[in-house]
Amino acid sequence: MHFISQDLEDYIEQHSENEPELLARLNKETYQKILLPRMLSGHFQGRVLSMLSKLIRPVNILEIGTYTGYAALCLCEGMQENGQLHTIDIKEELVDFQRKYFDQSPWGNQIFQHLGEAVHIIPNLDVKFDLVFIDADKENYLNYWEMIVPKMNKGGIILSDNVLWSGKILEPVHPNDISTKVLLEYNLLLKNDPRVETVLLPIRDGLTVSRVL
Repeated sequence: MHFISQDLEDYIEQHSENEPELLARLNKETYQKILLPRMLSGHFQGRVLSMLSKLIRPVNILEIGTYTGYAALCLCEGMQENGQLHTIDIKEELVDFQRKYFDQSPWGNQIFQHLGEAVHIIPNLDVKFDLVFIDADKENYLNYWEMIVPKMNKGGIILSDNVLWSGKILEPVHPNDISTKVLLEYNLLLKNDPRVETVLLPIRDGLTVSRVL
C-alpha cells in the first residue's frame, strides 16, 4: 500500500494540517480493537479528504464502505450546514463503534448509517449527491460506478480509493485475483467514461478524483 519511504511519509504528515483530536482517538482505538486497521484512511489521506470536501462544499455526501467512520468524519468537515452524509457498510459489529464517534462530532445528527449490501441500498437512496467516496469491496466497483453516476449533481466529485491496489495493477494478474482484474477494468473505464473527467493521484494506495460533466 505504501509507495514511498516511511521517512518521507512522516515528513508529509508533519507538514500537513494536524490530525483533529477526535480523529486521533478514533485512529488509536481502531488499531487497538478492530481487525485490519490498515483499512483506516489515516492522518494524511484524511486531511486530503477533508480539504477536497472543503473545496467542494457538498450538501449531500455518499460513502460506500464506512469501516470505523474516520473518512466519513473527514468528509463532513466541508459539508454545508444543511448537509447530510449517508454511509454504507456491511459489518453490523462496527455500527455502534461508528456511532460513538459520529455522536461526538458536530455532525452526529447529519450522518445516516445504512447496514447491508451497497448494491441493494444505493438504488433506494432518493438523493442527488455532490460528493461520493467509494472505499468498499473492489469486486463491485464497476457496479457502484454505474449506480452512482446517474445520482450525481453536475460538477459533483466521485472519489475512488485503493485504485493502485498495492501496485498489483502493474503485475501479472493471477487467474483467481478478481479484485485486481476489476480494478484494471475500473481504472480504464474512469479514464474513458465521457460523463466524467478523471485524475488518478498516487496518494496512499491510489485515489482517483472524477468530476461529473
